[in-house]
Amino acid sequence: MTTPLTVATTYFDALEAGDFATVAAQFAADVVWHQPGANQFSGTHHGPEAVGAMIGGMMTVSEGTFTLRRNAPLMVNGSTVAAPVHWTAKRSGAEMDGVGVDLMRVADGKVAEVWLFTADPAQEDAFWGKA
Repeated sequence: MTTPLTVATTYFDALEAGDFATVAAQFAADVVWHQPGANQFSGTHHGPEAVGAMIGGMMTVSEGTFTLRRNAPLMVNGSTVAAPVHWTAKRSGAEMDGVGVDLMRVADGKVAEVWLFTADPAQEDAFWGKA
């Protein structure tokens, strides 16, 4: 049986390893992603293609340096998983080092919806920039 914890663990293991094909395979066909802030990646993204394009855009802006890792155990409440995370990224003239919480709802063995929370939205907005 695939549990929300199993799905989230597979997702984060793959993300931390840079295995974006496995990351993408965890998304439901109608996944909804809520990206915080007021930058070029902020807003609600619908579908795996839109989420993949956003992640790809982040890798481009960060010149391939964006990393995100769990910094505490995953926590589960029913179909929802909370992941305390730490991320870093660098690009010419800027660096970002932040923490937050990724909250994901799992349905039918897939990530159905994701909400991201950041401790320092202004830092992220400054790093990612406007479109």
